[in-house]
Amino acid sequence: MPDTDEFERLIKENMGLVHACARRFIGRGAEYDDLTGAGSVGLVKAARGFDPSRGFAFSTYAVPLILGEIRRVFRDGGAVKLGRTSKEKALALLKTADALRERLQREPTVGELAAAAGTEPAETAALLSAMLPPVSLTDPEGTGENDIPVESGEERVLEKIMLFTALGQLSGEDRALVRLRYFENLTQTEAGRRLGLTQVQVSRREKRVLERLRALM
Repeated sequence: MPDTDEFERLIKENMGLVHACARRFIGRGAEYDDLTGAGSVGLVKAARGFDPSRGFAFSTYAVPLILGEIRRVFRDGGAVKLGRTSKEKALALLKTADALRERLQREPTVGELAAAAGTEPAETAALLSAMLPPVSLTDPEGTGENDIPVESGEERVLEKIMLFTALGQLSGEDRALVRLRYFENLTQTEAGRRLGLTQVQVSRREKRVLERLRALM
C-alpha cells in the first residue's frame, strides 16, 4: 500500500474517474449518489492496492475496480450497504472529523482523521466514502449543487481504457482489422489486401467486430 500522503493524493486527484464511471450508469434505476459512493469504494481499493513498479498508470488499474463496485450496486439491488459494526465506525469517524475540524479550523486529512480515530487510513477513507455524499466536480465551494460536467479529461481517459480493455478481448485477426481500419486509416479494400479478404468480407467482419466492441464497452 502507498504511504499516507501518496494514498491521499491518489484519492484526491482521481475522484473525477469515479464521476466519469458513474455517469455511464445514469438512468438505470440507481441514484447518482449511490453510484459515486460505490465508485469511491472502488477508488479506495485501487489506491490501497496500486503498485507503480508494474509499469502501468493508476487510472488503468483503478477503472475496473471502480466499475466493479458500481455494478455491485445493481447486483445487490440498492445503495452501498454497510454492516452494523462498519456503520457504527463510520458514525464515530464523522464525530471525530467534526471535533478535528473545530480544533484545526480546517478540513482534516484522511491521515489525521485515521490517527485520531485509531484506524487505518484505507479503512477510514472507505468508510467515509460509503457514508458521505460525493463532492461535485463543479461545486468546489461545497454549496451542495451536484452539476454533472458534460465532458472532462477523466471521461476521455475512461473511454480509452475501456476501448483497449475491449480490444484485448477480441481475436488476433479482429484486432488486426481494427488496427488497419481505425489506427492506420486504410480503406476496406486496402485492409482486405493485407488480411487476404475481399472488401465484402472485410465489411461484414468489421460490422460484427464493432457490434461486439459496443457490447463489451
